[in-house]
Amino acid sequence: MILYEYPLNERIRTYLRLQHLFARFNKLTQRSDAIDHHYALTTIFEIMEVASRSELKSEILKDIERHKQMLNGYRGNPSISEKALDLIIEQLDQRFEALNTMAGKLGSALGESEFLNSIKSRSAIPGGTCEFDLPAYHAWQHHEPAARQANLFEWSQHFGPLANSIQLMLKMMRESGSTQKVMATAGQLQQNLPQGRNFQLLRLRIDDSLNLTPEISCNRLLVVIRLMQQQADGKLIASKDDTPFEMTLCA
Repeated sequence: MILYEYPLNERIRTYLRLQHLFARFNKLTQRSDAIDHHYALTTIFEIMEVASRSELKSEILKDIERHKQMLNGYRGNPSISEKALDLIIEQLDQRFEALNTMAGKLGSALGESEFLNSIKSRSAIPGGTCEFDLPAYHAWQHHEPAARQANLFEWSQHFGPLANSIQLMLKMMRESGSTQKVMATAGQLQQNLPQGRNFQLLRLRIDDSLNLTPEISCNRLLVVIRLMQQQADGKLIASKDDTPFEMTLCA
């Protein structure tokens, strides 16, 4: 099964982009080749770009508070474990405190590094990080892998509270969803969203062997999913088959 996730607002779109970048960074830094560490560093630059939105920090803090209020509303419910509730609220408090104590824009301190700025500016140019353009960077790539990994870890810590907060927010959101089996009739599904609920994330699971790709469009009232068949040349054409798949709406 292939999992597809579709954000239903701009805030969740940003969360998913950042989570994607953090996952890529973590995978690249586990390797030892200089080329992997080059792409880990350019991933940091992408994270800096996405995290530079001035309102991002306040949005995450509001989101954490919203989840705390929701969870506190479950207190006294006999079907809810108070111990588990206290644990997750404690995690939310820790994320809030760590993020709230970060001064200025997220990752802004990295922008003061002359070494990183020189690489960042040249990375936007095709082939711009060649050895004759950035000899200091070329020398860094010849350091021992452990030394490069230590540098990358140090630079990434400027985004540690951000990564931890987003990971917890998305985990809670995904766990809030209820999965249903649905059918795309003649390759298409159109479904009204329940009123009175503010859904934020749509998740689909489709059998990989079907060779189908979903095209998703939605708003707060309606979800439309078209399943596309990929041809040998990569071209997508609309499927006409009745196809079952799993869909989850997360609030």
